[in-house]
Amino acid sequence: MNPKSNHKNKLKIVVLAGGISHERDISLKSARRVADALVEEGAEVVMREPDHELLANLKKDNPDVIWPVLHGASGEDGALRDILALTGIPFVGASSGSAKLSWDKAVAKILVARSGIQTPNSITLPRETFKELDAESVLKLVTKSMSLPLVVKPARSGSAQGVTIVKKQDQLNRAMIDAYVYCDVAIIEDFVSGTEIAVGVIDLGSGPVALPAVEIEARSGHFGFEERYIAGETDYFVPARLSKSVAEKVAKVAIDAHKTLGLRHLSRVDMIIDPKGVPWFLEANVLPGLTETSLLPQAIIASGHTLGDVYYLLAQAAFSGKG
Repeated sequence: MNPKSNHKNKLKIVVLAGGISHERDISLKSARRVADALVEEGAEVVMREPDHELLANLKKDNPDVIWPVLHGASGEDGALRDILALTGIPFVGASSGSAKLSWDKAVAKILVARSGIQTPNSITLPRETFKELDAESVLKLVTKSMSLPLVVKPARSGSAQGVTIVKKQDQLNRAMIDAYVYCDVAIIEDFVSGTEIAVGVIDLGSGPVALPAVEIEARSGHFGFEERYIAGETDYFVPARLSKSVAEKVAKVAIDAHKTLGLRHLSRVDMIIDPKGVPWFLEANVLPGLTETSLLPQAIIASGHTLGDVYYLLAQAAFSGKG
């Protein structure tokens, strides 16, 4: 990645923010940071909500590019991207189809595993199946077949909402209920002990490049919602404290996952590095957080580039049909 540009042809960019998902507040924070960085690069920026006036506003704004900074279901499940594609206006980020594949963690795990990447053993339980088969009996079978600790999470949700690390059998039912608050399908997967890292991937038009890995040390022991967005709750090491060989492995896993899922322009791949130095894929993020405490901005800065330059060049790549 070599983001150097004089930005001679200034772009007009509509930044979409907000939405109605559980992550609305995070979306607004991320979008404001993106908009401010783009303005510093000389772009003309208009912020819009994805509401009933959006299509009329887009027609009036007539932007060169749309940047959807919408976290959660409203922005990452692919539905809005279908509509954006119909407008004919280029937009930053994954296509609708790729977003749908990545947003469903159960589907993404299957695709990534088929490509040869290690993923934790897991089962997927829809809420209705969980109820119909008798929840207590199902959970007894789960704990008989899978060893504690386990991770329970919604199949489709972001910002670690509804995620629980289950250390005792009597915690499992509550964890399932918490996951079902955010999605009607829950994933139960083996807990992999090790170093938690996140690797951002950027494609400015000449192919995906892995950014420096970010090592995550949550003071609570779990990188949950509060640990992600409240300053001081988590320690970050950028670049991650990895050997050269392991750093190369995680970069390859991130790029391979990005390609396997058909992602575009930017993504973030979350992993655990086990004590043997093996990277385990956890999930891929179609739209990584872009707030002041988020991981992708930290990685961009650690790579020696400014947020504004990279964000502008991502918009430029979208405008040019690259990435």
